[in-house]
Amino acid sequence: MILAMLSRAPIRPAAALFGVCALLALTLTPGGIALAQPRPGATPGTAQGEAAPAPGGATNRILAVVNGEVVTQSEITSRSRLFALNAGVGATPETLTRLRPQVLRLAVDERLRIQEIQRRRIGVSDQDIAEALGDIERRNNMPPGAMRANLRNAGILPSVLFDQIRAQIGWGRLLRQALGPLAEISPQEVTDYIANRRAQEGRAEFQVGEIYIPVDDPANEAEVRRFADEVIGQIRRGSPFPVVATQFSQAQTALQGGDLGWITLTQLDPETAAVIERMPSGAVSNPIRVAGGFLIVTLRGKREGPRGDQMSTMLNIRQIFTPFDRPLDPQAPTEQQRSVVERAQRLSQTLRSCEQVDALPRTSDRPADPGPVRLESLNPPALRSMLASLAVGRPSQPVIAPDGVLLLMVCAREQRNMNELTPEIARQQILRDRVELLARQLQRDLRRRAVIEMRA
Repeated sequence: MILAMLSRAPIRPAAALFGVCALLALTLTPGGIALAQPRPGATPGTAQGEAAPAPGGATNRILAVVNGEVVTQSEITSRSRLFALNAGVGATPETLTRLRPQVLRLAVDERLRIQEIQRRRIGVSDQDIAEALGDIERRNNMPPGAMRANLRNAGILPSVLFDQIRAQIGWGRLLRQALGPLAEISPQEVTDYIANRRAQEGRAEFQVGEIYIPVDDPANEAEVRRFADEVIGQIRRGSPFPVVATQFSQAQTALQGGDLGWITLTQLDPETAAVIERMPSGAVSNPIRVAGGFLIVTLRGKREGPRGDQMSTMLNIRQIFTPFDRPLDPQAPTEQQRSVVERAQRLSQTLRSCEQVDALPRTSDRPADPGPVRLESLNPPALRSMLASLAVGRPSQPVIAPDGVLLLMVCAREQRNMNELTPEIARQQILRDRVELLARQLQRDLRRRAVIEMRA
């Protein structure tokens, strides 16, 4: 329990992109990859206008042609299986059939994005993707292993995942480029934003997640609504909302699992605000018709708005985990388990700095540095009490778990105002809102200009 909690401690992402893959990696064992950059003007793995052979020699139908590039049945089946795998639902023929219309539509949108990325000569290298996957492995305490094999065993083409990562990286770079002067936020805009937020202090705040599904063609509204209902049904049957959001939401928040954070009702459009205000915590809404599409929201929590300062203790810690060779039987420990415990006891008596911890040889794939940790959010209480009283630079006593031994050390402890809205935070929020608007506008423009032939 302690080990799992620390490995999931809040960590500021190196890049927002990784949210889409990190959620996926929670259900897959990552492995070796060998990536190939798709050549401009051609669908990865297929010649222009041709369908690649489907796995097992089955006929691979062309389901759509997007500006001369094909989207094949095997690709859509792999994408549908990927969603089913992440959502924890069985990839039955009935499930794949229900998912196919919207999965196909999302694949078309992704192909349009990749084409625009290539047209603007925005590079996304194999190294970019490899680093993204490596980051997933590190953040989820996973060793290099068998991602490609696991995907294939699940009937998923690995290129589907790699293409999604490539599109996410390139699209983010394209949006930053397309913002142009709008990326420059004036000091007055920052000042006004902070003043507006301070004027809302004390109002109720809502922790909201969203999934945005656009309706690009009014003729397809009924089909999109049916798909939104299917997504809601999967969530209500237990599929994690963040996983579904990363797979299907077309909002920029998809990269963070649909998380909007803590917001006031005035930050939402009136239709959505009216629904959120009536929802109990944990509920998932029906589709809400908003400008440009449908919105699905979940309410994760509600609180009175912050008043003044909210001080918290932030910890920078290190953990040393040494695994046992088998589950521990306290009545009959193995020689390896005795040796691990004795080593942990020696380290507990001799280590005197986090630099010494960093210099130790790695004994497991768990990260030594789990990232910034908010003391008040730690559970169980015994762990919180131990870290609260632990002197900086001094290791804890060994914590023995069924699968290994853990040592903890506090490297730094600081008080931080969690409600403080700094100019940099305000600037990033303004920028995020502008990127969201630009992304929706650009996607609509790409569809309007495209020649799309649907054959499904």
